[in-house]
Amino acid sequence: MKLLARHLGREIYLSIALVFAALIMLFAFMDLIRELNVMGQGEYHLGYVLLFVALTIPGHIYELFPVAALVGTIFALVQMAASSELTVYRASGASLWQMMGALFKIALPLVVLSFVSGEYLAPPSEQVAKQLRMKAQNAQVSLKEFRSGVWVKDGRSFVNVKNVMLDTSLSDINIYRFDETHHLQAIINARRASFIGEERWRLENVLETRFDKQGTRINASASQEWRSALTPGLLSVLLVAPEQMSAYDLYQYTRHLRDNRQKSARYEIAMWSKLVYPFALMVMMLLALPFASYHRRAGGIGAMVFMGIVLGLVFHFVGRLFASLGAINDWQPFASATAMTGLFLLLGMAMLWWTERR
Repeated sequence: MKLLARHLGREIYLSIALVFAALIMLFAFMDLIRELNVMGQGEYHLGYVLLFVALTIPGHIYELFPVAALVGTIFALVQMAASSELTVYRASGASLWQMMGALFKIALPLVVLSFVSGEYLAPPSEQVAKQLRMKAQNAQVSLKEFRSGVWVKDGRSFVNVKNVMLDTSLSDINIYRFDETHHLQAIINARRASFIGEERWRLENVLETRFDKQGTRINASASQEWRSALTPGLLSVLLVAPEQMSAYDLYQYTRHLRDNRQKSARYEIAMWSKLVYPFALMVMMLLALPFASYHRRAGGIGAMVFMGIVLGLVFHFVGRLFASLGAINDWQPFASATAMTGLFLLLGMAMLWWTERR
């Protein structure tokens, strides 16, 4: 069956490449239209817009991998069925299990490529794109989860950060320290904080207010060292959507949230999605296999491809819906992340059973 796998692989890889080219051009064009609306802010001219769009392409490649795999595989299988090539293979003794085995062998390089794209290419590319746009627009990163900025728990302290600068330094920081009985010990306000390594920050223009039994004391200093488990890497997580982060960064941040007894469901769901997402390619190619029984009475190739596009979009958008509902309702993260992959696996097996029964 090496001949079957080699022939199928050539046709499927070519079809997936063509589908990818069409989808990437479509999404890049949509990104270009969106960015043209903000072109002209600061030094954000057309050159920066085109570079920004180019840097977002690796993220689109990762997101669209299952859709492209499904549509490309359906297109290749339907074309081969229409020309009776698959009929010849089946008549020569190729069983359903051998067809599935061939598809899984073809899918393995795509799984590896999807994982590499999602873990090593897309996250840094997305971050560079955002930093490029902010720098060109002469903007600073303003964290607006609340009107007062973002609040982060750090041990027995609560940290309020208003802005993160492009060089990962912080501006306008308030640190509220509590003792083991949850009484407020001190409030530290600093105009700026720079990371100096090994969980240490240099605070500048510091105003510290201490509360004890003797009363309230206020101390002002030009600089002060602040030891914290927070790092620029952890804070940069707040600037990037969880879906655009690497699985390793998501693991690190969820561990930080759990250590501080904070909700981590959204980031855990994103982490499991990152780990499971590449294997969704195998499920999608399995789902495409029933289309190998295509015959002309069932409709044209265009109709089959349209069905594949609809199924791919359902997987993409309903999968995101499941993840959002899981984060809102505190569902089990692994189940929320893998629900759509599991449903599509069951759908593929059911379609194969029905096809073989016919």
